[in-house]
Amino acid sequence: MSTRTGPQHYPGANRDHWYQDDFGGDRMEVNVVVLHTTEGRSLPDYQGGSAAPNLTAVPDFAARKLKWYQHFEIDVSSRALVNKRGGVETNTLNVCQAELVGTCDPDLHAKWKARDQAHVYWPKAPEWALRAVAEYLAWMHIHHRVPLRGPALWPAYPKSAGNGGGQRMSGERWNAFKGVCGHMHVPENAHGDPGALDFEGLLGFAKAAVQD
Repeated sequence: MSTRTGPQHYPGANRDHWYQDDFGGDRMEVNVVVLHTTEGRSLPDYQGGSAAPNLTAVPDFAARKLKWYQHFEIDVSSRALVNKRGGVETNTLNVCQAELVGTCDPDLHAKWKARDQAHVYWPKAPEWALRAVAEYLAWMHIHHRVPLRGPALWPAYPKSAGNGGGQRMSGERWNAFKGVCGHMHVPENAHGDPGALDFEGLLGFAKAAVQD
């Protein structure tokens, strides 16, 4: 689908790390948001952009907010999902992808915590971080009609890797899905991020933001 409606740049997002000019992408009408975690503490280079999402959210702990970086337009396919030959489409199936800097891995969280290295452990994210993600989801709902709903199962990492929690969608279900999901829900992929995100709380904040 080549028709695109709605604004293509998330308000306030930094575009210094813009990869669309190098990698193009398919034009589409987004109706899905996929949330990832980077498993790092800073903005990745995404292999020069070849594995980049549409947006990255970097925590600013002093300001208690997320700083957003945009790499592709909202209605242009990005590159953070595995897409195997045959089967279903992933990156190009009307998906806007957002990477959340931090981790869903309890072992990595424990290591960083022991070293006093600031980070967001997304399964227990501070409220300010969840609200910032919720504001993005609310904006996607208002301007791109992405439904504020998603899968019921958000198992903790590492159970979420592969399909350990029974959460990953079938190809048929993925093709029909509209809403918000995680990397761990996308077929043809094995990653388990963003783990046990407080999805109910996140949607609650997003729905409240829509009403404000």
